[in-house]
Amino acid sequence: MNTPFIDTPLILDYLSKLSENNNREWYHANKEDYKNAAAEFEKLLQALIFEIGKFDSAILQNDPKDLTFKLVRDTRFSHDKSPYNPAFRAHMSAKGKLPVPVGYYLMIKPHDQSFLGGGLFADMFKDATRMVRDHICGNGEEWERIIHEPEFMENFKVAGTALKRVPAGYDKEHPQAEYLKYKSWYLEYPIRDEELKDAELFLKKAAKLFCLMKPFNDYLNRALVEFQMPKR
Repeated sequence: MNTPFIDTPLILDYLSKLSENNNREWYHANKEDYKNAAAEFEKLLQALIFEIGKFDSAILQNDPKDLTFKLVRDTRFSHDKSPYNPAFRAHMSAKGKLPVPVGYYLMIKPHDQSFLGGGLFADMFKDATRMVRDHICGNGEEWERIIHEPEFMENFKVAGTALKRVPAGYDKEHPQAEYLKYKSWYLEYPIRDEELKDAELFLKKAAKLFCLMKPFNDYLNRALVEFQMPKR
């Protein structure tokens, strides 16, 4: 892998300082540091897009700038009023950062809170939840094959928001009844700060893990092929 130099320690350093000084005054006084760290994150995303593109060409047309999320937090309904989320986040899919189609998620957050993700994180789209449940109902054996593939099981466990009971309209005795309770289905793989210090090694590991997630993503995307994002 011939990767351009990416200063991942600079990203972690900036985010660490922001987490210690989570206020508007510090953020605006250090805007130049933010721009430098964000530029390194975009370089990392571009390199990651190239690596993922080797096994999933659908994401290659993405511009890293269009895949990132803002640092600003919505604090209206939160007890925590700190204005920023000290994390760089991005979602890479065939349609950019939209939650559907599902793709590959990266969050870099200091103090060993970074992770790689895949699948459907959003649980507020009732149509998407219904489509996936229906797909699992009709394609349960394929679901089981994917989530019980040995290397998949070594690295991932399906997570998601779940109901206490199988929802009305679905068979409580269905072989995949446990997964029919879910409203979202996603994967998370934790990344330590230490693993981010060498960008080239990190990219190699991330690409391998995202490749392992691809059959899971493909399954969900087949379920969600007719899904339309709600109009604002």
